[in-house]
Amino acid sequence: MARSVGRILSGFRCFGSLPFGNPLLKTECSSVLFRTTSERTLVNALPKMFPRKPRDFSLPNSSWGKEMMQLYNHYNRLSKEATEGQEDHGERWTRLPSYNRSLKFATGGVYLSKIIQSKARLFTRNIRDPGAAFEYVLFVRQDKLKCVCIFQAGHLLEGQPGHVHGGAIATMIDTVTGTHACLLSAPVMTANLNVNYRSPIPLGSTVLIESILDKEDGRKIYISCRVTSTDGSKLHTEATTLFLSIDVSHLLR
Repeated sequence: MARSVGRILSGFRCFGSLPFGNPLLKTECSSVLFRTTSERTLVNALPKMFPRKPRDFSLPNSSWGKEMMQLYNHYNRLSKEATEGQEDHGERWTRLPSYNRSLKFATGGVYLSKIIQSKARLFTRNIRDPGAAFEYVLFVRQDKLKCVCIFQAGHLLEGQPGHVHGGAIATMIDTVTGTHACLLSAPVMTANLNVNYRSPIPLGSTVLIESILDKEDGRKIYISCRVTSTDGSKLHTEATTLFLSIDVSHLLR
């Protein structure tokens, strides 16, 4: 039995444990999954044992303030229609789903997350109380040259009294630019994050985090980032980042 479970897990690792899995690889690995009747029974039982769809944290909840909802609706409209009277040159936006574990993006990942390090959670999505910490939603342009995040900072992110902790700001910058880099060349790892703080962010406020691709050089992806007030009038933080694309097998060791 232990050997059968081991083969099942091995097969699942191949079978799209990441969203950027190779379709050919998935076909090859499917033969690994179903070698015996007992293995087929266990795999078929997984959907009944665990919920089919994970919660998408990028959707609005009761903690979202008026400013955050207005921006969300604004980018949602842009995701459905190109600029009026103009051709779509990549200006259309797409909302990115966000789960409490990156593994859940994958085919079968919602089941695997119950088996492989089941208590692990994405750092920015591990607070159960809505609005207490990181509330955010990301949109990416169709040409993938730019990514924008609407971020509302909860009361658990305090640094200096009444203001957001610098580490929480850096975390969000890494999250946004890292997601952007993954869309360009998944998977990636952060190689360098250089942050300059310009003005503090009031706790509970909503800000925009804009990520822009500077250049790609082989495995290297350079992205710059700005954190501003929602109207763009105040610069809170700016940063430069470097990401390195890595082999999928590196994540599965």
